[in-house]
Amino acid sequence: MKFFHLSDLHLGLKLLGRDLGEDQRYILDQIAEAARREQPDAILIAGDIYDKAIPPAEAVTLLDDFIVALCAAAPQAEIMLISGNHDSAARLNLFRGLLCRQRVHMIGLPPRGPEERIERVHLTDPWGAVDFYLLPFVRPSMVRGIVEPDGDGALSYDRAVRGLLAREEIDPAARSVLVSHQFYLPAGTQAADVLRTDGEIRMVGDIDQVSAEALSPFDYAALGHLHRPTVLMDGRARYCGTPLACSVSEAGQQKAILRVELREKGSLQVTPIPLEPLRAVRVIRGTLDEVLAQACEDFASVVLTDKVDLDVIDMRDRLSAAFPNLLQVQREGLTSPQDLPWAEMAAQLSPFELCARFLGDPDEAAQALLQDVINAVKEAQ
Repeated sequence: MKFFHLSDLHLGLKLLGRDLGEDQRYILDQIAEAARREQPDAILIAGDIYDKAIPPAEAVTLLDDFIVALCAAAPQAEIMLISGNHDSAARLNLFRGLLCRQRVHMIGLPPRGPEERIERVHLTDPWGAVDFYLLPFVRPSMVRGIVEPDGDGALSYDRAVRGLLAREEIDPAARSVLVSHQFYLPAGTQAADVLRTDGEIRMVGDIDQVSAEALSPFDYAALGHLHRPTVLMDGRARYCGTPLACSVSEAGQQKAILRVELREKGSLQVTPIPLEPLRAVRVIRGTLDEVLAQACEDFASVVLTDKVDLDVIDMRDRLSAAFPNLLQVQREGLTSPQDLPWAEMAAQLSPFELCARFLGDPDEAAQALLQDVINAVKEAQ
């Protein structure tokens, strides 16, 4: 069984105000070409299809064109998509029953009633059956009624996901694959130990973490949410990362989709298929003259190291001429947010840090309440 694993398309994303529509289409065309060349049995997209719950019309058209291209490139492949925390679960659940007849399984909502189970796609190959379990992004409020119907306390993300998986009858002798979009954390690891990027939504207090031990019943877990390629469970669970840089903190990363091959039980081979962007995201550091000497069409984040005063207007004009896709300009000497103008300082602080600064050193009780409020707003979004 050969399948592609990709995630976090974030269609409709603007990178510091720059529209990425053309760049995303360029990458999606590469993925469709890889599907034509490799002819996978399945193509898994592990959430965050869109960047916003209400995507712009251009992003919807882009997804439509991409799915059509995949179906044409690999007509025998089963295409499986789940919603992520950036998506509208209800919107991606539209026409779910109809699309599955066309080999497109677009699952927006997890089980919510006692009679519902995680969507399962059953495929076979010369070594037998492979079951794909499609679990969209889970918020505890979505599944409380079936995971802890009599519970009177707060339902954690960990208990919510574990509870859903425990309801499934997963045959340990058969091969199974989970497609999921959550923040899975290996046992004994702290959330702070995981390398994150600026493009990811992070919950205050990391309350969205789920123990990676929940993935142990599966031969492979195709994960979405983290933008940096990340390996868990000795390679049996992986975040493939974004196919295109979604933030400056992803500059320099080699983006790829994963080709996964399952043969007999216990046999697993994962191979990255590199992707090359139309325009890379670059961080260019140096004096103004040194930076200008590296003029390019890429998305550029410029860090100036000049120790002398610069004519701000002239500097901006010269940089904009050298870098048509200039993202931002920073001065290396201004490293502390307190030293920046208020607007620039606010842009570098998290919502929690910004609110705490405004409130003026709140006590522990106030900080806990503030965390709950910010997380509630993020979930509502």
